[in-house]
Amino acid sequence: QVQLVESGGGLVQAGGSLRLSCAASGRTFSRYAMGWFRQAPGKEREFVAAISWSGVNSSYADSVKGRFTISRDNAKNTVYLQMNSLKPEDTAVYCCHVPQNQFARVAATPESGYWGQGTQVTVSS
Repeated sequence: QVQLVESGGGLVQAGGSLRLSCAASGRTFSRYAMGWFRQAPGKEREFVAAISWSGVNSSYADSVKGRFTISRDNAKNTVYLQMNSLKPEDTAVYCCHVPQNQFARVAATPESGYWGQGTQVTVSS
């Protein structure tokens, strides 16, 4: 059974940094792309960042480009999201996602796959 467990969220002042982690189990995750999404209160879930199974390619939402960095450690089955220069509008629940199929890309609006429970990030002004 696939399990994704996020950690690292918390309360931070604007301009600060946080590093989120997502520990995965139940698959050989070195064959899967992984992604981060977020959902703020009253808003739809949105794509934040994704990284290919090899770690060579990554993509970001325009709103976080240049501030967030996604990375992975396949030996630890873990994906990370380093968030710098945080803004109040980054406040949301951040969730980790893995596509249903090996070597598939992370879709902007996934209709299948696996999700973690999420970790709350709150940025105060």
